[in-house]
Amino acid sequence: MKPTVWHRMDVLSRQLTPFLLTIFLVLLSAIPFQVPGLARVMPLFSLIVIFHWGVYRAELLPAYAVLVIGFFQDALSGVPMGVHTVVYVLTYSIVLAQQRFFAGKSFYVVWLGFGLVSAGATLLIWGLVSALKGGVVDPRAVASQYALGIGFYPIIAYLFLRWQRAFLQQA
Repeated sequence: MKPTVWHRMDVLSRQLTPFLLTIFLVLLSAIPFQVPGLARVMPLFSLIVIFHWGVYRAELLPAYAVLVIGFFQDALSGVPMGVHTVVYVLTYSIVLAQQRFFAGKSFYVVWLGFGLVSAGATLLIWGLVSALKGGVVDPRAVASQYALGIGFYPIIAYLFLRWQRAFLQQA
């Protein structure tokens, strides 16, 4: 039996949701809240999402989507263009290479893996931004951004795992 247009649209919307949620989180991190200094330490929600989907369902967030997300993050964050794009694609490729290692591991092992990958990605972003701007960026802001990312990972991962169980099983 040939699937209906509505069924195909339903499947497509379910498959696009990780990308669209990531774009939403990038937009959320770019909103100018009236909190002094928040923009400098806002966690990289997109890095959390890229790691999460790279580990669990990489087919829902392909490399070209990661490239678009990185470009979008660069355009909204004010860092030199290409920094997040390069780091996100590199991070995604590292996560894909380690996907078999993470398969079946406990949440704490995956969280530790995110901590290590995030540390490398954050240090690379800091180094690239410092080099491209011609001066050292405040490392305290980068350390705070990293720590907040580690803290937000369980919340975002939990929400995405719930969403995956509820909606992707039906697709």
